[in-house]
Amino acid sequence: MGKVIDKEFLRQEYFHLQDTVESFDEKSLTIKAWSVTLSMAGIGAAFTAKVELLLLLSAGASLLFWLIDTSWKTFQQANYYRIREIEKYMKGKVPDEEFNTPNITTAWSVGWRKTHFLKIMFWHHVFLPHALVVTVGSSLWIVDLFYPVV
Repeated sequence: MGKVIDKEFLRQEYFHLQDTVESFDEKSLTIKAWSVTLSMAGIGAAFTAKVELLLLLSAGASLLFWLIDTSWKTFQQANYYRIREIEKYMKGKVPDEEFNTPNITTAWSVGWRKTHFLKIMFWHHVFLPHALVVTVGSSLWIVDLFYPVV
């Protein structure tokens, strides 16, 4: 007798994964908001307090937020591996005998190993606004070395 897959359980797993993926987008927006708020406040404070090192510190803070945002995106992308497995199964492209359920943790681990941190880091919806703030903050700091503006 062949393996029996509970399609209702699989449907619940699929929608749970979709909700999880969407929750990562909310986290990414929060990370971006904190990045812009803190980094731009630091750049503004550099001009107000006349402390040029704050320009570099703000650029560094934005870089750290960029790395965190990229990490969250890699975690999010790892979930797509299982989502695609379920979709292939539901379309009849994978026989019951070859399909594992439940399998979220194992599939996530495989998906995470297949993600490429540096590639994701330069997706436009990941590097913006972080790269802009890193560039502005460090550029202002370099300009300030030669032509003090702070």
